[in-house]
Amino acid sequence: MSDGTPAAARTVAAPAAPGGARPSVIQLVFRERGALYAAYIPLLTEGGLFVPTTREYRLGEDIYLLLSLPDDPQRYPVAGKVAWITPANASGGRTQGVGVRFPTDEKTRHLKVKIEEILGTSIQSAKPTQTI
Repeated sequence: MSDGTPAAARTVAAPAAPGGARPSVIQLVFRERGALYAAYIPLLTEGGLFVPTTREYRLGEDIYLLLSLPDDPQRYPVAGKVAWITPANASGGRTQGVGVRFPTDEKTRHLKVKIEEILGTSIQSAKPTQTI
């Protein structure tokens, strides 16, 4: 994890239905706190995560995450939106993927609080991440 890549994050993308009617589904599994730190986006008011993917997305596109956190058997569904895109061959060797903004709802607000509790004071760290 020396480059900040969330090595313990695993994504499994299901393509959207023809015509893009349904958002893609990505399963993110964070086995380590360091991987969650590298992917978490505290700058977004609602919170969000960086999702490493080679699939093409557009800003504002719906994306459905099934999120697993370190040492937590529960999976958290999140219906987010693409907030930024890191293209292939991005400068600085950054991983290709998308930043997903969490929705503004009570359930996801609790998830944001849970993530921030897991990360604790490391949120304030200057250690590089895959996020903005």
